[in-house]
This record gives sequence, C-alpha cells and structure tokens, in this order.
Amino acid sequence: MLKPPSDEPLHGTAEDGLVDLTDVDIRLPLLVYVSREKRPGYDHNKKAGAMNALVRASAIMSNGPFILNLDCDHYIYNSQALREGMCFMMDRGGDRICYVQFPQRFEGIDPSDRYANHNTVFFDVNMRALDGLMGPVYVGTGCLFRRVALYGFDPRRAKEHHSGCCRCCFARRKKNSFVSNTPEENRALRMGDSDGEEMNLSLLPKRFGNSSFLIDSIPVAEFQGRPLADHPAVKNGRPPGALTIPRELLVASTVAEAISVISCWYEDKTEWGQRVGWIYGSVTEDVVTGYRMHNRGWKSVYCVTKPDAFRGTAPINLTDRLHQVLRWATGSVEIFFSRNNALLASTRMKLLQRIAYLNVGIYPFTSIFLIVYCFLPALSLFSGQFIVQTLNVTFLVYLLTITVTLSMLAVLEIKWSGIDLEEWWRNEQFWLIGGTSAHLAAVLQGLLKVIAGIEISFTLTSKSGGDDVDDEFAELYIVKWSSLMIPPITIMMVNLIAIAVGFSRTIYSVIPQWSRLLGGVFFSFWVLAHLYPFAKGLMGRRGRTPTIVFVWSGLIAITISLLWVAINPPAGNNTIGGSFQFP
Repeated sequence: MLKPPSDEPLHGTAEDGLVDLTDVDIRLPLLVYVSREKRPGYDHNKKAGAMNALVRASAIMSNGPFILNLDCDHYIYNSQALREGMCFMMDRGGDRICYVQFPQRFEGIDPSDRYANHNTVFFDVNMRALDGLMGPVYVGTGCLFRRVALYGFDPRRAKEHHSGCCRCCFARRKKNSFVSNTPEENRALRMGDSDGEEMNLSLLPKRFGNSSFLIDSIPVAEFQGRPLADHPAVKNGRPPGALTIPRELLVASTVAEAISVISCWYEDKTEWGQRVGWIYGSVTEDVVTGYRMHNRGWKSVYCVTKPDAFRGTAPINLTDRLHQVLRWATGSVEIFFSRNNALLASTRMKLLQRIAYLNVGIYPFTSIFLIVYCFLPALSLFSGQFIVQTLNVTFLVYLLTITVTLSMLAVLEIKWSGIDLEEWWRNEQFWLIGGTSAHLAAVLQGLLKVIAGIEISFTLTSKSGGDDVDDEFAELYIVKWSSLMIPPITIMMVNLIAIAVGFSRTIYSVIPQWSRLLGGVFFSFWVLAHLYPFAKGLMGRRGRTPTIVFVWSGLIAITISLLWVAINPPAGNNTIGGSFQFP
C-alpha cells in the first residue's frame, strides 16, 4: 500500500533525477494492491468476484465516486482519458449515466491483422450506433463506472421518464407494478429523487453485508458523484467547494475493515453478484452487468479519444483466437437461456436497445445457417444442379436486390466509421471462420448444458511452432490443434472436392453445361476466399504444418469420396466394391 498523499502540493527539484521537476507536483496517489482470500470450498467467481472485492475494498479505503476498470493486459495510453470520461458524468443529465465505455485498441497485432483482432467493425460501427440509443454495451475493460450504479441503485429522476401523472400516485402504482412484474434479480434499490427523499439505509445490510464502514460510504459516494450545481437547470447537484474538505488519514481500523470485506465469507447471504456489483453466473459477466444497468433505466456513453485512451494485447495465434471467440459465444448462449434474455427486459429499456441485447444472445445460433450456406455450393457441384431450379427473372431480381443492399451496407459501414476496406474484409472473413467453428461449438455446448446438464470443454491437444524467438509475430505461426478446427477444414475439403468433381463431370460430359459449373464454382470460391486466413494459419511458418492437420484432411477427403460413391455410384454398377481392374 502506498499511503495517501498530503493535502498540500509537493514540488520537486532539479536534483531529483534526470528530469528537472521544479514546479512539478510530485505527489503520488493512494495505491492499494489487493490479494483476496481464497479458501477451498468457496466459489470465488473469477473476474467478477475479484472486481466486487475491489469495489468493497476501495469503498473503505478511498470511496471514489467513479471506478475505472482495466484488464491486466491493458494500460493507460492517454492520461487525459479519465478526465474526458468524468466530463460526461459531471455534465447536466450526467447523473443518469452509469458508465463511459472506451474502445479497445490493441498493440502487437500482425500488420495484416489476419484474424481481425482489431475488431474495427464492432468498435467503430456497432458501438457508435449503440451510442445513439441507451448507450454501448460493457465489454469488460476500458470502462469508467459510476459507483452507485454498480451498487444496483436506480438512476435519479427515473420517474420523469415515464408517466407524467401525480408524483405520489405514480410512485405507489409504479412500485407495485414494477415489483410484481420484474424478476427479483432485476429489481433495483431507489436512492430517492430529491434531497428530502433519501435512500433507506435500514435495508442496506441485507444487500451489502454487515460492514458499517461500507454502508456509510454509499451516500457519500452518491453525493460526490453529483454534477456541480452551477446552473438552475442542474437538479440534485452539489454546491461548489463541497469536495474541498481534506481527506481523513487512514488508520489501522480502516485497513482492517478493508481486509474484512474481501474475505470469502463476506458475500454469504448478501446480494453481491446477484443485484449488486458485477453479476455472477455467466462466462461473459461484463455483458450481463451492463445489461442489468440498462434494464434499470441507466444510460451509457461511448467515448472515442485521440490519442487512444487505453491499449492492450490480443491473441494473434489462430487457436487462441478461436478459444477466445468460443468463450464469448458460450457466454452469449448462456445469456439467451437465462433470465438475462432481452426478451424479458423491463419497460425501461428502449425497443432498439432491447433488440441490440437480443442480438448479443442470438448471434451464435446464426452458425447453423452459416454452415448450410457453406455446403450449398458444394452440393450444387456434386449433384450437377444449380442452387435454384431455374434462373428466372424473379430470382435474378431478388439476388440483385440482396447483393446491392449488402454492398450499400458495407459501403455505409466503411464510410461512416472511417475504417479501411481491408479491415472490413478481414472482419467478414473471420466472421465466417468463427461462425463455422467457435460459434457452432458454443451452441452445441449450450444446448447440451441446458437440455442434458452435460458440460463440454474444448481443450488443446497438440502444439507445433517455429523456433524464431527474434520474430515479433512468431506466435502467429504457431499451430496448436483444436477440435474447433474440424468444421472449417471439412468445409474447405468438401468445396475443393466438389470443384474437382464439377470440372470432371463437365469436361467429360457429352453436352458440357458450363453455366451450372461456373455458378457453383463461383460460390465455392467465395466460401474458400473467406476461409483463406484459416488455411494460411494451418500452414504455420514456411509450410510446417502439424501431421494431425494432414491426417484429418485425409480422413475427411476419403469419407466424402466414399459417401459420394455410395450415394451416386458409377453407371452400370449399383454396388460398392465388385471387381476392380487397373487401366
């Protein structure tokens, strides 16, 4: 622990180091490193449990009204970013903002961004669009929170955004209807909408635990986070100079209380992880936590700074990237089958915001249709029939309309967000790669867990990589086999074999039908073009591919060939086997 700084500025001198610190305030802020207690038999709830422990410890030690959340692989790149986020919180109407989300920017990514680690379409298109609704989703890092929003309170002036009838009658009716129609875990505490309507402190021990220090800090944090009352339009503001009181010195009893609130037993019979703090029970606790806040009527803000606010690292290895996407998709499937499904959201959440959260839980299921689309061109080449029976005018107009619409959407995304065409194409490629591998596995994993109670873990089984330790992107060429790679490999092999079969049939047929061949080959090449980064990742460095990749590719090719011979045997022979003669 680094003790709190003094109230008076402490200026440096020219002799303090290599840099002249004259007239520079060299005080360091309070710094506390927390290593929470972990005992066998207790569920520590991973990251969500650690964040809740930090929230309680910081409430005792410093009780700042705003909390910055950064992952361990991120660092502050712009020292003014925190101030920019606080400007949203302290502005007029800012007391209804629960968090300010900053975009994730990454370092150490290969120049071509082979696996779309920058995720520019999401951070520069989707999140900007959500900023026009109730705000962006919480992505787990680079986020500035309002402390009382994490405590599960309703936003101030929540009543003003509903019916305009009598205040007391509305409060009574709204309380009865909201309590009866809202699930227990979605109900929030009310902090009051005026100075004379204070929060009910008698209910807090049941929700926050029996720490009197923690409970007493809640109204203080709420007051400190209010906007400055420098204009008549500012409601419930704090007067100027209210925060200039010197901070009390830390004593042994305060430190002991901070240690007490991070113990294993403290959360027992409380609502931490249920309605208070980071929410437990999901792999993607970040999305659920942000959803609960929006569901109570809070708003969030997307803040893009120049230079970037924070920077971090991301996995550039194919297998690590797939497992990262698998974890996200698994969390989305869990959300879909839980009470956090946006279909069950309260009336405080706007319709478009509800659709956005619904998409968070639904998108892994699109992998089922994506798999079908990837196999349709191959089936067309195998059967010798085009995807549609006849190329009539109606179908061509429909196809042209869909193609033009998708192209216009792509141009709109690129122009509006300012991303490059190559970045957009990388996102499209990895959307198919992730959709046919990690998303499909997440759906399977979620369905088995919900229906049969069976949990499946996809683990790494083998590893092969390069030896060049001096290469900054050496990890990019490491090939670690995973069962997630089987579906994309199958799609590639099926389409390649289908192209060969289609060419053979057309060349040796009496009347070649090149139009049908070109149609099927075009769509098969389109699928293979999306899977090109995946195939390149399997090759490793300078073509050193693990043996297991060749084994699986050979098995899949043999299986497909035997199935095709069984389904469509050679003319004049209705059985598999029989006599075989060399030419």
